[in-house]
Amino acid sequence: MMKRFLSNIFRQLAANVQHTLLYIIGMVLLVVGIVWLLVWLNKDNSMEISADRKIDITPAQIVAIQNIGQWEFLAISDEELVDTVSRGFFSDDELIRIYYGTVRLGIDLHQAKPHWIRQQGDSLLVELPPITLLDRNFIDETRTRSFFETGKWSHEAREQLYQRAYDKMITRCMTKENIQIAQANAKVQFTQLLRSMGFEKIKIDFEL
Repeated sequence: MMKRFLSNIFRQLAANVQHTLLYIIGMVLLVVGIVWLLVWLNKDNSMEISADRKIDITPAQIVAIQNIGQWEFLAISDEELVDTVSRGFFSDDELIRIYYGTVRLGIDLHQAKPHWIRQQGDSLLVELPPITLLDRNFIDETRTRSFFETGKWSHEAREQLYQRAYDKMITRCMTKENIQIAQANAKVQFTQLLRSMGFEKIKIDFEL
């Protein structure tokens, strides 16, 4: 009796284990089948994650750049020898003076037109103010000296000599070639500034 009872119990356990294994195998096969079906249905589809790298310039950034104000791109040291003669009845008086100065060329961002920086597609368009003389008091009067002087000279005569030296320095330094050099330097430095802020495509021109 006991043997039959134990035998029935073992048979029942074996049947339960077999049923459980079949259930597990069936679930595994079902999951594998679902995965295979999803892969087959999406074999022609692809998913790509891309980042939008476009950076828009903000009004605050434009103001911060404009607040730089004057930006020097070329400095030219010059010296001019200027003379004048005062004719007299018995003799002539002569004054020769040497003037030294540094002419600084650049732009004044406070003079930029509205919308001087604007976005166009993925490019940043920049229209800079024209190259100009940044400091109009460029003659170093502490270095000015008389090379030759005879007679007495009035303050007005010396001022006229100063103005002639000033005009000669402007003519010698504010040339088309020097302006082009300053423009080239401006483009390089402005491009470096904007790239450091994360902008890649940059086009820089100057106001006419």
